[in-house]
Amino acid sequence: MLLVNDPGSWSAIYPPLRHAEWNGWTPTDLIFPFFLFIVGITTALSLARRRDDGATDRELAGGILRRAAIIVLIGLLISWVPFYSWGPISGIVEPTAGERIVDRLLHVRIPGVLQRIGIAYAVAALITLRTSARAQILTITAILLGYWALLTLVPIPGLGAMGPATAAHPGATLPAWLDRTILDWSAWGAGNHLWAETRTWDPEGLLSTLPAVATTLIGVLTGAWLRADHPRRDRLMGLLIVGTFATTIGLAWSLVFPINKNLWTSSYVVFTAGLACVALAGCGWLVDDRARTPRWGRPFIVFGVNPIAAFVGAELTARLIYSVIRVPTAAGTVPLEQALYRSMYAPWLPPRLASLAFALTVVLVWYAVLDVLYRKRIFFKV
Repeated sequence: MLLVNDPGSWSAIYPPLRHAEWNGWTPTDLIFPFFLFIVGITTALSLARRRDDGATDRELAGGILRRAAIIVLIGLLISWVPFYSWGPISGIVEPTAGERIVDRLLHVRIPGVLQRIGIAYAVAALITLRTSARAQILTITAILLGYWALLTLVPIPGLGAMGPATAAHPGATLPAWLDRTILDWSAWGAGNHLWAETRTWDPEGLLSTLPAVATTLIGVLTGAWLRADHPRRDRLMGLLIVGTFATTIGLAWSLVFPINKNLWTSSYVVFTAGLACVALAGCGWLVDDRARTPRWGRPFIVFGVNPIAAFVGAELTARLIYSVIRVPTAAGTVPLEQALYRSMYAPWLPPRLASLAFALTVVLVWYAVLDVLYRKRIFFKV
């Protein structure tokens, strides 16, 4: 995520490091569902361990809700940064500090990556707490088929057209209509709280969070399978077979219900979950037979044990250097990131390579920070 989110120039990015514009997918579109898949796995393992330690369902539910609330709150705080509108404010010639703070509140994006993670985790964990594996499979099936029916059979209010007739227009889908209805408060003078890049729909919107819960529940089932009393080879082979089958089903479903990360379509859920199972099986074969983790695996461990520190720290740093901190240059005052990129990378490398080099620098800087934390056994957990 750090590599994708921190390019030197958004206009010079290699295609695999871009999200698909709408339908379809790139390797970048696998990051978020893989993360939710792993959230589901760790949820299954954690709940099972705590139950073995004697925790009651009431205690487990309280911990789930507290953790989810903290994750969502952190996401909202990141969206709120820098808590103050620096630029001109429409309708106010010389805004006061209070007016700048209020204006920032009126433009805080309410949906977001951490918000979706927190909600999907909470719903999936609470379902896991009270249901059997069979009930979880039925829940996943109901979510995926129900979401498909909503997006393809329900007319969009105000348009009259059904989902398939509007699927090519991001702002004309049922999830976009629901996001605007609930989160765009401009008509009442309370601001628009959707993604600033679009203002008419949100890639982490409300309705599309429902199938994200299904992604997390698939991870829960995978975690239960990993704990099953079967030989390790059989468990990995099971992941590979199921993953290959799910990937194929997702691709077939995409012929009538396109793979779409922004809508988190049902075909996208099945396809990405299948690839996640295959990837996990591959990691198991590469690493688990060794007496110790190979050297090339250390960076993955360093990032993996402190994901919240890496994501939050990188997001806050990016917000500061890409927009808040501005420095004078010969071309005028620009954000610090632009000044660094134009002076240290752009003059020596082709545009895409220079942009990638900047992103790799960000990754290496955060690796250095997290490696220090790892050596000192400092782990930030929610």
